[in-house]
Amino acid sequence: QKSIVNSLSVNEDDVVVSGGDNGSLYFWDYKSGHNFQQAAPKVQPGSMESEAGIFASTFDRTGTRLITVEADKTIKMWKEDEDATPETHPNLEFHPPKDVRRY
Repeated sequence: QKSIVNSLSVNEDDVVVSGGDNGSLYFWDYKSGHNFQQAAPKVQPGSMESEAGIFASTFDRTGTRLITVEADKTIKMWKEDEDATPETHPNLEFHPPKDVRRY
């Protein structure tokens, strides 16, 4: 993530979502650390671009819908696209880190 991270959420399928100060959402695989999707929601009409931040996020009880609280005073609910295929929504390439230190 290339901004200050304001929120982290994880569901039972080991999907981690990080919400940034610039309004970006990054979706990660918890086990591998692979960032497989990115999103940048649009701000509410009438809001300034500086109000694009994501303050909080959580998954609902089923773990399939993501709820975000944003700086433009909106609450957004996201759900998985059931019609998505690898052809219509390709994943970002995975490059494992080379210099990983374990403490």
